[in-house]
Amino acid sequence: MTQQIPLSTRVKPTIEVDGLTFRDLDGDGELTPYEDWRLSPQERAADLVARMSPEEKIGLMVITSRPMGIFQHNPEQTSHDGLLDEQFIPIKIDPHTSAGLPFEGTTAMIKDLGIRHFIMREEPAGSSIANWINAMQEVAEETRWGIPVIVAANSKNEFGGFKMGGTAKDKPFAQWPGTLGLAATGSVEIIEDFAERSRQEWCASGLRKGYMYMADVFTDPRWYRGHGTFGEDPEFVSNAMTALVKGFQGEGGLGADGVALTVKHFPGGGARENGTDPHYEEGKFNIYPTPGSLEEYHLPPFQAAIDAGTSSIMPYYAIPSDEKSSTPQGRVTEFEQVGFAFNSEILNLLRSMGHEGYINSDSGVLSKMAWGVEELSVPERVGAAVMAGTDMFADTNDVPSVRQAFLEGLITAQRLDDAATRLLVELFQLGLFDNPYADPEEADRVVANEETLEAAAEAHRRSVVLAKNHGGVLPLRTDALEGKTVYVEQFSQNLTVKELDRLRADLAAKHPGVDFTTDYRGADIAILQLKPYVGAYFTYEGLNDISIGEHSHVDLDKVKAIRDSVGTLIIGLNAKFPWVLDEVEPLADALVMGFDTLDSIMIDAVFGEFSPTGRLPITFPISSEAIAVDEDGRCASPNDVPGCDKEKHMDGRPYVYVDADGSRYALGHGLQYTA
Repeated sequence: MTQQIPLSTRVKPTIEVDGLTFRDLDGDGELTPYEDWRLSPQERAADLVARMSPEEKIGLMVITSRPMGIFQHNPEQTSHDGLLDEQFIPIKIDPHTSAGLPFEGTTAMIKDLGIRHFIMREEPAGSSIANWINAMQEVAEETRWGIPVIVAANSKNEFGGFKMGGTAKDKPFAQWPGTLGLAATGSVEIIEDFAERSRQEWCASGLRKGYMYMADVFTDPRWYRGHGTFGEDPEFVSNAMTALVKGFQGEGGLGADGVALTVKHFPGGGARENGTDPHYEEGKFNIYPTPGSLEEYHLPPFQAAIDAGTSSIMPYYAIPSDEKSSTPQGRVTEFEQVGFAFNSEILNLLRSMGHEGYINSDSGVLSKMAWGVEELSVPERVGAAVMAGTDMFADTNDVPSVRQAFLEGLITAQRLDDAATRLLVELFQLGLFDNPYADPEEADRVVANEETLEAAAEAHRRSVVLAKNHGGVLPLRTDALEGKTVYVEQFSQNLTVKELDRLRADLAAKHPGVDFTTDYRGADIAILQLKPYVGAYFTYEGLNDISIGEHSHVDLDKVKAIRDSVGTLIIGLNAKFPWVLDEVEPLADALVMGFDTLDSIMIDAVFGEFSPTGRLPITFPISSEAIAVDEDGRCASPNDVPGCDKEKHMDGRPYVYVDADGSRYALGHGLQYTA
């Protein structure tokens, strides 16, 4: 006997058929096939697409960032009790795209442009997210077919992750270590737990689509976005992708209690030219100088995500350089010289790997980052991308250009139907046509609850790597510190005196038996937290210099002065990059590493609150010379090969950093405290 599924509705009526209840989304009093939750998502999507106009299908093919009403300063430009932002901006410049387009209010986007996909950039409380999305669902329910909205976000559950915007009222979801930190645990089980608990927070808040996670293998150490990966081991990254897709979407496939993932950046963003990024022109090429590197290192994690059933995949901006690559690369015989979203060769490869979901471009491929098709008009770029296989354009409300491409015959009716069908299948799989509304009270109960926060804290502890422990100076046991003073300082970008004072006060409260001092000149032991930082997301600032010094916001002269003053120096390093350590490591008696790991937990490890068990998820280069670039732009080590394998291609030259104790800082290195 068929079991009734949960339904929620605010505008359209329900109807009874065979003792079961359905939403009458088209309002005709009959059970239309797309309203029948007993049918498969594919059957329902096919029925609805056959009823829709080209205009309605076109609206599905863009996803745009949409501010929330609670952040609109003028209440007269809101609706639904302040929940929806209705401000019309004649020309809005977006940092992703540098494009100026009219920016409509929320209701106009839904009703007039037919947009159903939105991106949330803010970080409000769970109930605020749920109320906002519910208001949008109400507007969408009023339309002809009652097609629901879906709201996406970039990953929200990693401490230190890249976030656009933010306010003083933010209430973050539970903050786990960064993705490199999750990789440093070496535990797929922790990643499974992370995915399941994060899924609960997303679903409770009404967020049902994630632009995550990065299946890219980290191969060039200077890449700004490398810290968003799961490291350099293709096998581990593949296992992580399987765990993440199944954990967020559902073990048996995407379902009504799942979050649809858009895995990125196909066919692997790690093969950067000397660490540059395709967000800017200087980094617009992926290069594969090493024979077979695409198949051996970069594609396996995407295959794992496809096999796990990822709902969508996002190609990167870059052009695969034919000139600077060794071709053929496995199944790719010759690189088409256009960005991946326009690249039929690469997108056909993606389909041949078994991907059945939709292909979602990265932000700005129609404007700022239209690499390889710059000479085309925007509608021509739309046509080129769609006919190559792209189904959706990210972070744009440029419905008119998609419409123009269709009217000019640059998109066939069949491709329009294909894209609309794939996009609707996801909405049906998620149950949004049947039960689109979230419970705000449940959202606040689930988001960042105590049980999840403790699980996240344990992941932080497991992410700490003990890289060096000369003479067994760690852990610092309270009983061994009697008569000794300890100095603590942090070196990081924009650190304020108030923040440093708070860190010191928290430490003093947590370790009352330790004599802390604020003057390193009288200290016996110093604990220095180094949080170096280089690079920029949207602009080219030259090749990233991943040595540690003034340019990376670490006062190296002061570090050396402290070293000269104290008997024991302990350094805690936030390894957003595989830093060149030759100026720092020799100064340290002990070196503890975290990867967007909480400062307090790294210091807990120093004081022996737990024994570090983490392992390096990346390999650290021996020197700046190992990654130097010659006058022809060629790197001394291959850009497309993980650090752990670079020495295989360097004619006997070393790549891996070796510390004063003889430890090699390669993938998998990590010490533990001796009993």
